[in-house]
Amino acid sequence: MPAMIGALLERAPRETRVSLVPEVTGKLIRAGTQVLMEHGAGVSAGFPEGAYQGVQWTDAAGVLAQTQVLLTVQPPALEQIRLLKSASVLIGFLQPYARREEVRALKEQGVTSFAMELVPRISRAQSMDALSSQAAIAGYKAVLIAANRLQKFLPMLTTAAGTIRPAQVLVIGAGVAGLQAIATAKRLGAVVEAYDVRSATREQVKSLGAKFVETGVSAEGSGGYARELTEEEKRKQQAVLDARVAAADAVITTASVPGRPAPKIVLRAAVERMRPGSVIVDAAAEQGGNCELTRTGETVTHQGVEVVGPVNLPAQLAHNASEMYARNLLNFLTPALKGGELAIDWNDEVFAQSCLTHAGEIRHEPTRKAVEG
Repeated sequence: MPAMIGALLERAPRETRVSLVPEVTGKLIRAGTQVLMEHGAGVSAGFPEGAYQGVQWTDAAGVLAQTQVLLTVQPPALEQIRLLKSASVLIGFLQPYARREEVRALKEQGVTSFAMELVPRISRAQSMDALSSQAAIAGYKAVLIAANRLQKFLPMLTTAAGTIRPAQVLVIGAGVAGLQAIATAKRLGAVVEAYDVRSATREQVKSLGAKFVETGVSAEGSGGYARELTEEEKRKQQAVLDARVAAADAVITTASVPGRPAPKIVLRAAVERMRPGSVIVDAAAEQGGNCELTRTGETVTHQGVEVVGPVNLPAQLAHNASEMYARNLLNFLTPALKGGELAIDWNDEVFAQSCLTHAGEIRHEPTRKAVEG
């Protein structure tokens, strides 16, 4: 029997993305599946119902009751999870580190769930890497926010009234978001410096035309992430970074550690050394922020410096963000579709490692320990 794949209208605050776009629903239907969506699910991302061909439409309760595979952006609410059929499949950003009650409900409901955050970072899974696709959008948007808030031009301008010097931009964190921020700031004409505790990113930073800030501290970690620094390493790093922050017109921070609060890198004292009119855009605001003064979802002005704590940056470019995310989901799901029917290969490391709950158990061990003790 063809798999019924469903998508809901996202209801989380500030969420405008949708998990299925017309391009992807067309491919799913051609693969032999059926697609059921909640009315208006794609409207906020610029995809009206008329853009979808071959899709069936119903209300949220209908989607939850009928779908075999539910695709989401944000984790479903508890009341939605309890309406899912036992043995149904849920795929999306499930925030296992933070949503313990939802994880417990998925287990009790007998739902097989896959968290896109847990997709292993291996070559074969690059096309499924939703964290990276959405982080690239966040890095791009963070620079645009800084450019909009800054009281200066980013590029150098030569005019009849004299020459305007280019703005100095410092990007902290050279992961996917940071590299996209570097590239965007360079395209806009700024002079860009960047720093990451992983020395392996040095060449990537330089390849984008930015200067790498050398602090003498390296924190290479596993899985492409940075490890936590020792207190001595933090002090050494801080002295160098404080000086670079003070010299910058705009600072973009993107540093995060999965499942933990974002490291505090830009301290109050460093902000107070910045010139009035400067801007900090803290792309890690949802994890508590890289700046001591960051307030999630707010803009704080401290001694003339604006500290912006944006929330859900990818949703601010909902159309393209939804396209990229839906393709990630399609690439993740396709290996489990055989002739339009669902057949998960549990020997596939992508499915095995990204599985959160299955058969009434929490399969992701760190989450299981956090939820069950």
